[in-house]
Amino acid sequence: MLGLQLYTLREFLKTPADIKATMKKVKDIGYKVVQVSGMGPIEPVELKKIMNENGLISNSAHIKYERLINETDDVIKECKIMGYETLACPWLPKEMRNEESYKLVAKTLTTAGEKFYKNGIILTYHNHEFEFQKFNGKLGIEIIYGESDPRYLQTEFDTFWVQFGGGDPAEWILRFKDRTPIVHFKDMGIMPDKKQIMLPIGEGNINWKRVLSALKEAKTKFYYVEQDDCNGADPFECVKTSLNNLKKMGIE
Repeated sequence: MLGLQLYTLREFLKTPADIKATMKKVKDIGYKVVQVSGMGPIEPVELKKIMNENGLISNSAHIKYERLINETDDVIKECKIMGYETLACPWLPKEMRNEESYKLVAKTLTTAGEKFYKNGIILTYHNHEFEFQKFNGKLGIEIIYGESDPRYLQTEFDTFWVQFGGGDPAEWILRFKDRTPIVHFKDMGIMPDKKQIMLPIGEGNINWKRVLSALKEAKTKFYYVEQDDCNGADPFECVKTSLNNLKKMGIE
């Protein structure tokens, strides 16, 4: 099922009033499912009410690493209010992008993930490009997944960042096909200055035919559209273009 990662619209999610107006636009564009991220201050009960009023399913969220491991019980309570089925650790600070820290991340997220698992929630890790640096012959992403328990830490591959890091998104999905319940859809294009940029799905160069085939084999349940940087374009138009192009590919 197709959903929208709300981080794309973070500039329009700063207050409860902003969130309410933006969720109506999201529903009007045609999305039915959202992954929560990039929100300004709002209580989970109020956020859930806004989602319900707009007929949106909020079944996943990005939660900072520090909260996942240090405030696990509080996050579980929020998950139960919101109805989250999955969570993702979205980011690691620069000082943690090294071999020893990746081993620590694998261990601590496994510990937190076991608690989430026992409460019916799947914990995942969202990659960027930096996890594709090698340490003693192993990629950072291999350390994180190789030293964690697959029951308690699964994957949320980001197609753009895998390719940006030199990987093949379809290959990585297939490699972890029994561990990939959710994925981020993000396309990549190129500018004349050789800079790689994010584009609406179907407007760039990622091989979506292969990615979709891999996701089908992996039985991935939810695909979340995201575009961190819309390069000056209207973010609402970008996510609308992504949705329309994915529908043409047979994805809804």
